Amino acid sequence: MASAAEQEELRDPADEPVRDLATGWPPYGDGTAPYGDGGAFGGHLPYRRGHAGSVWPGAPAPLGAEFRTGPGGATGTNFALWAGGAEAVEVCLFEDGGEGDGGGNRTRETRYELVEQTHGVWHGFLPGVAPGTRYGYRVHGRWDPWTGARWNPAKLLLDPYARAVDGDFRLPPEVYGHVRDWPQQHVADTVRDERDSAPHVPKGVVVAGRARGGAPVDEGRPGTPWADTVLYELHVRGFTARHPGVPAELRGTYAGLAHPAAIEHLRGLGVTAVELLPVHQFAHEDHLLRRGLTNYWGYNSIGYFAPHAAYAAHGTRGEQVAEFRDMVRALHAAGIEVVLDVVYNHTAEGGELGPTLSLRGVGNRGYYRLQQDARRYADFTGCGNTLDVMRPQALRLITDSLRYWVTEMGVDGFRFDLAAALARAAHDVDMASPFLTVLAQDPVLSGVKLIAEPWDVGAGGYQVGAFPPPWAEWNDRYRDAVRDFWRGAAPDVRDLGTRLSGSSDLYEWGGRQPYASVNFVTAHDGFTLRDLVSYERKHNEANGEGNRDGTDNNRAWNCGAEGESDDPDVTALRRRQSRNMVATLLLSAGVPMLVAGDEMGRTQGGNNNAYCQDNETGWVDWSLLGDPGWAALHALTSRLARLRAQHPVLRRRTFFTGRPRTPDGLRDLAWFTVRGEETTEDDWYAPACTLVLFLSGRDITRRDERGRELVGDSFLAILHAGADPQNVGLPGPPWADAYEVVVDTSLEDQAGEPAVRHPGGTTLTVPARSVLLLRALPAPYDGG
Repeated sequence: MASAAEQEELRDPADEPVRDLATGWPPYGDGTAPYGDGGAFGGHLPYRRGHAGSVWPGAPAPLGAEFRTGPGGATGTNFALWAGGAEAVEVCLFEDGGEGDGGGNRTRETRYELVEQTHGVWHGFLPGVAPGTRYGYRVHGRWDPWTGARWNPAKLLLDPYARAVDGDFRLPPEVYGHVRDWPQQHVADTVRDERDSAPHVPKGVVVAGRARGGAPVDEGRPGTPWADTVLYELHVRGFTARHPGVPAELRGTYAGLAHPAAIEHLRGLGVTAVELLPVHQFAHEDHLLRRGLTNYWGYNSIGYFAPHAAYAAHGTRGEQVAEFRDMVRALHAAGIEVVLDVVYNHTAEGGELGPTLSLRGVGNRGYYRLQQDARRYADFTGCGNTLDVMRPQALRLITDSLRYWVTEMGVDGFRFDLAAALARAAHDVDMASPFLTVLAQDPVLSGVKLIAEPWDVGAGGYQVGAFPPPWAEWNDRYRDAVRDFWRGAAPDVRDLGTRLSGSSDLYEWGGRQPYASVNFVTAHDGFTLRDLVSYERKHNEANGEGNRDGTDNNRAWNCGAEGESDDPDVTALRRRQSRNMVATLLLSAGVPMLVAGDEMGRTQGGNNNAYCQDNETGWVDWSLLGDPGWAALHALTSRLARLRAQHPVLRRRTFFTGRPRTPDGLRDLAWFTVRGEETTEDDWYAPACTLVLFLSGRDITRRDERGRELVGDSFLAILHAGADPQNVGLPGPPWADAYEVVVDTSLEDQAGEPAVRHPGGTTLTVPARSVLLLRALPAPYDGG
């Protein structure tokens, strides 16, 4: 390779980058002293070269490091790495005893060259290599960024298929494949850095896994139908970091989430599935580390098979794998499914100025989407790079990872971050793209819960309602409609009515059903529920980005004061508004998603982008359950979840038709004005802040497991966002003879007085800004 001085001297007047003059990989040396010049941009630490005869041919499948019995009954580990186009591959083993950073080892590295290659897969079997062994790869090849070739054997690479990772990523200059601090930054990515990254990066760990392949692991899975699902989005660390019932040594870990105290809260709340923020091994961004922060949410994956090591209580030499499996088993035993939020759209390596940690050094052109100028990365994610699922090896990496988490780790589904980026073909989003097609026909993956975040940051990336069966989608149009209604910004009730009844305008095609809509009012990204009613502007100063990060489109109302308030009227209104939105969510057709801590009034102090707040800002504050007002919100949330589970009409499997199912029946869904009259077309377009709907328990079109038709109670729901009480006419026969109030969000204590019978055809005064759910009496259909 040309020296740094030579590179600068050869730079042309237009400051175009100069091609690296290296034609091969650096010499090994004798293994006892560094090779390279040992200066600012060169030098490797001593290492040992393993004897060539100690590497047996092995097999090209499965990819990764598999501990198994080899020829002649010898036990060892088979290493297999796809590195198409590379010139040589070394697997590097690390022994205990040396000192280093990031889980590294400065003195005891042994390198073994893998000489066997099958269809781009380099492989070899090392007898005697046992579980717990730490390893990485060095991949040799051309340094030619202009054609997308970025091989650099000075950089120790994490195995893309590593089942466990020991250590954490820190990002000193040595972990960059190029000279990070090159004076001319616009050409910095073209100057190869020869410093050894091994002391600064974590290592993969050989794990003794369960048998690969075969049928999915179904033992103990709850198998909750989509229509009966209540999702609960939580952060493994943040959920238990302050939980007083979880032992201190287990807080913030997989074992902490598996603790009975944590599971009891989930069961008591009535959720059927936890949606875990990313638990794939991830790295922290350099700009955060420089500010003394870390990536808390974890949307910066680098190891798609490895549970994030920092969430393990019992060790990181493979113990995290067992701990994660035990957590899944504990949740399953409680009837709770596990859904993973996964980030396959990009990796932590970022754009061309990012670090070289794994895929970039293994096979840059085979894993990432590159622009026509192959030096640059196509970025549909806003994170610097995009995985190229048009490439078979990238698609295989993703699907192998998904199957692993289902069949070997026991998870029940996935929520795909920026799923539109994965659905892109050559350029545009294509619902017949390889990624969606492969998942649709896969016998394992097509049978689990698949949730799309149906957008990315590229042109044409907003795809809400466009994903095919069996996908469900995060429905941000539901979120916006509910927020606008309760803050008084909706001109009428049309949009809310559509969202409340399942968003048929988006999902009633191609065999999709209401449960294709994952309804949410809040998510990890944005205000918490309490902040949604306490702040109108973001307050992200603690993130260190000048309050420029995070959305300005909050659709929030602070109830008259920005931030926390001592005014009892403001506080009472905020709590009522919180109850209103939780009630709306749990009474809507579709799949409701709650966010951890919202049910007890968790606040982030107005921070609507707490991705880097691994502290009290981002963690659940369990002391809020001691506040009677917020404890009442928790009680209401639990009660609504129970009502939803008890009454089939509140968890529809099919869309409402608005027609009677039988000649003498009622419409399954009917809308009414505040006068107690059925809504006309003109009524829908008239200004209004009150929505009244009748849900018929007689016309559910749902059968039990024996094929028997289900019938249940019918309900009248009234949602009133006005600042003053509203008189509402109650529909009389044939809808109902009378009604009794089941839920009234104007009350903190839902126990209240004994139920009062309100005759049909009379008028009921609905309190300002409240939701009332009334049971129809008697049921319009006796089940006979």
